[in-house]
Amino acid sequence: MNQEIVRTQPPSTERAFTVLLSPIRRGARLARLLTVAHLGSWGLPSETAAHIVAELAANASVHGRVQGRNFQLTLAVSGRTLRIEVTDTRGDSAPPGPGAVKAPEDDSEHGRGLLIVEALADHWGITPGPVPRKTVWAEIDLVR
Repeated sequence: MNQEIVRTQPPSTERAFTVLLSPIRRGARLARLLTVAHLGSWGLPSETAAHIVAELAANASVHGRVQGRNFQLTLAVSGRTLRIEVTDTRGDSAPPGPGAVKAPEDDSEHGRGLLIVEALADHWGITPGPVPRKTVWAEIDLVR
């Protein structure tokens, strides 16, 4: 007699990846490349996440840089949501939050990173602490 095993709960989709990176251009580039690699290995789309990570990691390297301290990239999948977190050690230098980001002058070469994050993420925000850190996070719904 054949018996089927019926699973009463869906399989866990919990996945997480965390890495410390140098707050330099190479570290920001590596954050983007690691995001693409990990999401690909998890069978998830990576284009939107790669853009968000690129902007948040660049901000951590430029605005959140403290000599001798790294920034941290965390990717976490929970249910149908991908959460991206970039934590740096410049908690005293928080960017404007959701809805408060202003567009730069048309001829400005900087200042569009959080506008890109705001456009691509389903939710995003800033979490202070613990001192001296801050975390800028973004969430992407994986099912649209």
